[in-house]
Amino acid sequence: MAGTVRLEPVDERNLEPLLSVAAAEAEPGDVMPPVEAPAGWSHARREAFREFHRASFAGLNGPTGTQMYAILAGGEVVGMIRMSRRDEPGAVETGMWLGRSARGQGIGPAALRELLNEAAAAGMRLVVAETTVDNHGALSVLSKCGAKLREGNGKVHAEICLDSTPPAL
Repeated sequence: MAGTVRLEPVDERNLEPLLSVAAAEAEPGDVMPPVEAPAGWSHARREAFREFHRASFAGLNGPTGTQMYAILAGGEVVGMIRMSRRDEPGAVETGMWLGRSARGQGIGPAALRELLNEAAAAGMRLVVAETTVDNHGALSVLSKCGAKLREGNGKVHAEICLDSTPPAL
């Protein structure tokens, strides 16, 4: 694995490095909501990426109810993981992306384990995720972190209960 994996709340210090990784190693649709902009990493899409992340700087108790974290491996920003409040108390949804060069090195499961610690520290009891049946990377990360997976309509719903003992590394 590429050094120690740690999470850092996304803020102005790490927003540009995060955008650089996204632009160099990910597709816009994989790392942010769709926007009306020219294809690829146009100026408009880069601005939308910044605004999307800045909207959540206030964290779980802010207007978006979302805390975003830069994923750092060996001190370098390699992707992003988030948790967003759900309607049910004590529950958050997570989502993550990694730059292409960071995939397949154990960084995803390490980042999700760090997020589970953050969620537990914030008083959460349940972390859920949604992905597609063909997102093998996400399914592998979720399985390695003890998620219960339920498939339906081409989607996979994952639940990680924080009251239970975390899986061994």
